[in-house]
Amino acid sequence: MRVRAGIQVQPQHADFASMRRAWQEAEEIGADCIYTWDHFFPLRGEPEGRHFEGLACLAALAASTERAEVGALVMCNSYRNPNLLADAHRTIDHISGGRVVLGIGAGWFQKDYDEYGYAFGTAADRLQALRRDLPVIRDRLARLNPPPLRDMPILVGGGGERVTLRIVAEHADAWHVFADLDTYRHKARVLAEHCARIGRDPGEIEHSVSRFDRELPRHADAYLEAGVRQFVVSASGPDYDLGPLREMVAWRDALGG
Repeated sequence: MRVRAGIQVQPQHADFASMRRAWQEAEEIGADCIYTWDHFFPLRGEPEGRHFEGLACLAALAASTERAEVGALVMCNSYRNPNLLADAHRTIDHISGGRVVLGIGAGWFQKDYDEYGYAFGTAADRLQALRRDLPVIRDRLARLNPPPLRDMPILVGGGGERVTLRIVAEHADAWHVFADLDTYRHKARVLAEHCARIGRDPGEIEHSVSRFDRELPRHADAYLEAGVRQFVVSASGPDYDLGPLREMVAWRDALGG
């Protein structure tokens, strides 16, 4: 499984033109994957600051780039009917020329739910819904006409050890987690145990990681040795700093393939 460098361009505190320039510059730098996210309000900074909706951003991201894979880290399963979510991603896959990753998670940011009228419920409720809806998404992707341009990868985000990682083992082509190195190692072992229980080869699942600080490039060798194959840095508006992506791409390229 090849090593990849990606970036989450967060759709907060920026105008749209700045965000689009960041997507295009990230591709010019050499990002393998470019992601948005799925919230309705900023997660940091001014709580009522500028912000754009995730699914529309994903479509624009697909149309604004040519080479990198595109997706969200991650779409919230609670915000859309699973058939609609599958269909939208299929359509965006055609816009992109076959580059879409369907990133999805159970949801967690209560302000989004409260402001937009979704039932927040409990973490168990949201995880149960995600587990229920992933087969619906797969089924809808298989029945759409025209179909996606490739067997669309499904990436599940999260680190909950009892349920989320079991869902990853059952349904995901890729797993994304925000974690320091020790936490990643532990959760990767838990995921491998879930895979063993259901008879799945854990090597089939691409491991993708981000950190809450800017230190991912400095620890990349250790994450690589531990099993990570996709390294995702982040950038937020108003001024998207792509320096960490440049570091990550240079490190990837120095590996020599």
